[in-house]
Amino acid sequence: MAIAGKSNTALDFDPPSITSMRRALAIPRAYFNPEFLGLWELDLNKPALFVGNHTLMGLTDAPLMVEHLYSQYGVMVRSLGDRGHFKIPGWGKLLTDMGSVEGTPENCAALMQAGNHVLVFPGGGREVMRRKGEAYKLIWKQRTGFARMAIEHGYDIIPFGSVGPDESFKILLDANDMMASPVWNWLKNKTDIEAATRGGDMIPPIVRGLGPTMLPRPQRYYFGFGKRISTKHLRGRGTDTKALWAVREQVASAIESQIDRLLQYRQEDRLQNWSRLRRWLAPLSATGTVNRASNN
Repeated sequence: MAIAGKSNTALDFDPPSITSMRRALAIPRAYFNPEFLGLWELDLNKPALFVGNHTLMGLTDAPLMVEHLYSQYGVMVRSLGDRGHFKIPGWGKLLTDMGSVEGTPENCAALMQAGNHVLVFPGGGREVMRRKGEAYKLIWKQRTGFARMAIEHGYDIIPFGSVGPDESFKILLDANDMMASPVWNWLKNKTDIEAATRGGDMIPPIVRGLGPTMLPRPQRYYFGFGKRISTKHLRGRGTDTKALWAVREQVASAIESQIDRLLQYRQEDRLQNWSRLRRWLAPLSATGTVNRASNN
């Protein structure tokens, strides 16, 4: 938690102009043509914790969502990112310039105490480094930190789902394939590769995008937002395991409902509003039905 009287670097942020942010994301916005459902039904005047599913490679989903909320609703959302993002030259600076900070409890607490809207992906880096058959699944392990922060600061949670990015690439080799190889066994015995990759969680898949290239397929992105989930009734129960798990499961269920809704919506929208070129370049994979049994 933030310590009274001490500053937090997460608060040392001057929002960019809407014009500059839109300019920075002009190409991915045109390429993925994102659509946002449900925001008009929400009161965004009160700060909230946005919680959703992260996507394969996780490069453009959050920035496009943050830009839309900022440019269309005047809401600057501060996103919490995995520390790995900020070590990538250029990319880390872009995220920082857009208000992202490392996803630590201290940073989250400071942002909430200052009354900011906050965005978090509980699946973190592991959900970005997806494996075969994991499209649109929540990979949260036993994490309940976001629920604790919301309860401790009296924040509502806005659950959201995103569809499209998980099909912008085809996974050729994933972490399971790599860790089963003789090369991995040799590296494991000779280096600290397991610790460096957090037990394999941070092994990026080898993917293919458009044709034989790494350019992502031009899937259209869809974001769906659910009703606010209040935590006021749980005030003082930030360390109550049962309460934390109940909030986590309620939010996970709401996100999954949004994902299912978007998958269905996309079927009709693809026929009516996608260009023939986009339909040809971005065929859908067999992800219309998601097995929820092993999500969490």
